[in-house]
Amino acid sequence: MDKMKIGVLLSGSGTNLQAIIDAVRSEELPVEIVHVVSSRPDAYGIQRAAEAGIQVTILNRAFYEEPKMADALIVQRLQEAGAEWVVMAGYMRKVTPVILQAFPDRVLNLHPALLPSFVGAHAIQDAFDAGVKVTGVTVHLANEDYDKGPIVAQEAVRVREGMTLEELEAEIHAVEHELYPRVLRQIAEGRMTLGDDRIVHMVS
Repeated sequence: MDKMKIGVLLSGSGTNLQAIIDAVRSEELPVEIVHVVSSRPDAYGIQRAAEAGIQVTILNRAFYEEPKMADALIVQRLQEAGAEWVVMAGYMRKVTPVILQAFPDRVLNLHPALLPSFVGAHAIQDAFDAGVKVTGVTVHLANEDYDKGPIVAQEAVRVREGMTLEELEAEIHAVEHELYPRVLRQIAEGRMTLGDDRIVHMVS
């Protein structure tokens, strides 16, 4: 089976990139990471990509002053590398229609809460402060509405009595590292469809 080619967008430590790299290396994931884009030159994810022999494009804050131009370069680099899907892994920039139209319904995002609850960049903190007993992780298709694209998969995380914010963050990230590669495998194996109603269906 041909491997699905993905480009990964990141802004930080790259732990989800590493989880994908590890799943590929263990031959559990029929995916090839053909390019990584970092929105920050100091992101540790750059080093993770380099150690795995993956080509990286490094951008900075000034470059994003023209978001559509920035995204046009990202599209160019990903298409030149042969990417079929765009996988956001801790990418702290909202993608513009430039990327969404170049990869229609093929831009994935990972969110550390059970959407539609707790949208935005501080979802773990917001859920913790709200005192919810259950939060979790969502994988969804990105669209022009922030954190509102069709939901692909979700997994719950129980907030235990006395749990600290740091403990909750660790459990959320552990679920991310398992869920994202699993979803990518399902997509690579052709087990995901998007209906006319914009609802994602996954075949087990």
